[in-house]
Parts: sequence; C-alpha cells; structure tokens
Amino acid sequence: MSLRVLGLNHRSAPVEVREKLAFHPERLPGALRELVGLPAVEEMLIVSTCNRTELYSKCEDIGIGQMREWLNGYHQLGSLANGCLYQFENQLAITHTFTVACGLDSAVLGEPQILGQMKEAYRIASEAGSTGPVLHSLFQQAFSVAKLVRSDTEIGASAVSVAYAAVSLARQIFADFGQHTALLVGAGETIELVAQHLTARGIGRLVIANRSIARARTLAHEYKGFGIELAEIPDHLADADMLICSTASPEPLINREMVAAALKVRRRKPMFIVDLAVPRDVEASVAEIEDVYLYTVDDLQGVIGENLKAREEAAAQARRIIETEVVRFSQLLKTRDAAPTIRSVRGRAEDIREAVTDQARRMLLAGRPVDEVLDYLSRTLTNRLMHQPSASLRRAGEEGDRELLEAARRLFALDRQD
Repeated sequence: MSLRVLGLNHRSAPVEVREKLAFHPERLPGALRELVGLPAVEEMLIVSTCNRTELYSKCEDIGIGQMREWLNGYHQLGSLANGCLYQFENQLAITHTFTVACGLDSAVLGEPQILGQMKEAYRIASEAGSTGPVLHSLFQQAFSVAKLVRSDTEIGASAVSVAYAAVSLARQIFADFGQHTALLVGAGETIELVAQHLTARGIGRLVIANRSIARARTLAHEYKGFGIELAEIPDHLADADMLICSTASPEPLINREMVAAALKVRRRKPMFIVDLAVPRDVEASVAEIEDVYLYTVDDLQGVIGENLKAREEAAAQARRIIETEVVRFSQLLKTRDAAPTIRSVRGRAEDIREAVTDQARRMLLAGRPVDEVLDYLSRTLTNRLMHQPSASLRRAGEEGDRELLEAARRLFALDRQD
C-alpha cells in the first residue's frame, strides 16, 4: 500500500475541465464510499475547490488506475480529463499535500482559504468513514505545518486572495465605490471576503443573494447590506454595477437573458461581473453581450500580483520548512511500517523468555544450585533467541544471498567499532 494523490488544478486544466470534475459537497460522502469500495483502495479523501479536484488515497499500485477510471466514469467524461491529471506517490505525495495546505500551490500564493477547505474535506471524509490512520496522520501533520508556516514566515502578511483580486479589478473600473451597487451571489467564505473588501472601500450599496435567505440576511446585516433569495436576483440585477458570484450550484444561476434584460433597464450602462465559481455561476455566453465585462477565476491571474513579490521570499522560507517536515513525516511513516515487525520480533522473544524463566524457577524449586540455574538460563535463552536467525544466515550463506548477510551485519551492528 502506498500514499498517492491523483488530481488536477488551475495550472493543469482550464476552468472548462475543472468545472466538470468538481464535486458538490452533498455528493462527497457517497463518492468517498464508492472510492474506498474499489478493490485496491483502502483510504480516500477528496479536496474539491474552484481551482482543484484532488483524490488523496492509501492504495495499491493498481489503485491509481482504478481511481482514474472511476473519476472519468463518475463525471461521465470518457478520457477528457486524462491529459490534465497529475499523480504523486509517497514522499512526493506528502510534499504536495503540505504545499497545498500552506497555500503555495494556489492561484494566489499563500492564500489561507485552501487550509479551511482541506479541513472541511478531512471532516467530510472522516464522517464518511473513508479515512484511516495514514490519511489521518498526513492531514493532521499538514495542518500543523501550515500553522508553522503562518507563524514563522510572512506568507500571509499581504492581503492577496481571489476575493481581493476581484475587488482590485473593480477598483480599476470604478473610481468611487460609494456611488455604486454590488450584488454578491453566495454566502460562503469567498463572498464574505469580497464583502469585507468592498465595505472597507466604502461600497455604496450591498446586496447578497443566497439559497438560504437566513444566511444571506445574516451576512448582509454584518456588512450593512440586505439579503435576498436567489429567485429575486432578476429583480435586483438592473441595479447592480458589480456582480460577483461564488456558489456551489451545479448549474449557472445567471443566464444571458437575465443580463440582457437588466442592461436594457440600465440603458446600456456597463455591468462588471466576476464569476469565482467552479462550476461557473454565469453562462459563458454572457461575455458576448455588449457593455458586459465578465471575468472568471482564470482571468484574475493577470490581476493577482500586487503583493506577490513580498510573498515570494516568504514562500522560499515556507518551502524550506516543508522540506524538513516532509523528511520527518516520511520517517514517521517508515517507522509505522516497521512497527508490526518489531512487535512480532519482541513478542516471540518474550514468549521464549517466559518459557525459559519458568523452567529456571522449577530448577530452583527442585534444589538445583543457583550457578547451574543461571548458566542454564543464559545459555538456553541465547540459543533459543539465536536459533532462527542463525539458521536463516546459514541458509543465506549456502544460497549466496549476500544481501541478507549484509543486512544482518547492519541489524546487529557487527561492523561498528565499540
């Protein structure tokens, strides 16, 4: 069994592919149970965000092929995603996990949201019963490494995130936020960050639409806006100078007809739209409408960069920390692999010790001299403990198995100078 990661991200796949492989949170438990039901897969965890879909597993060598086939079949993609998928094994898988948790593999270097998303993915997998000791240890250590990187470097000092980038792009278009209305669709962490940035820059009017009206109103109240249901979006779209979306909806919530109708009411006054969702919340054809400026998460890559130079040095420090922690965790896994063998060896030695000790006690009770009993105890214990290793080494000599002979010299430190 090996530790493996199979997945794709914003660098290996365009949004058109990523949105097809994204998992809705409600479907994750069922997907996880299907995956651990594969013959060669023992443990499984899925991280699915707008920028990545990754399967973390403990599996046999053939398990990676089973996972790839399952992923394509589950999303009914045929072989569409195969050219975009990457895979890592053992130490490289550990390095990748720690790197992702620290935000070093994100579209925005050092962004903290991915850590919360990984913690949520771990929670879902734990509740679904698809994790085991290996993935549990891996992710707990990843969370610790991310915390260490945050505390020991300046990776999070500069305000750079997808949400920040979206608002920064809006600042290039709107000189005075106080004169404009923003309609936010969704009420998750990304939209909350957008609301924070817009409020900090004095947005004139803030409207938040969400499937849960209670959640929309709670978030809107916090930022002095007001909440609406998703069904009310067409009634408010014409008032929106900025539309920023980030939901987990499997289908677009904003279509071409809705935007065209809103623009007619706006008398061709331009509308700025940023779709941060994967799958997308806004139909791609909306970009074809005149006076609409539509950006997706991929488009934001040109905007993100204002504070990245300051983060590059911190990222180099973070990678050095990760390298050290990867070695430490790899050694821990190797020790865990050796533990059953160590327990077996010690258990057999303990059985021999107890048997020989019992015989020595009987000899003492029978009146045998103490020196004779001690001599019996030491000689018999040595002979019985060394019988099987000696027999194996004689057989190795007869068969020319120099590898076993050398391993024995290392095991018993026979070449060490005391």
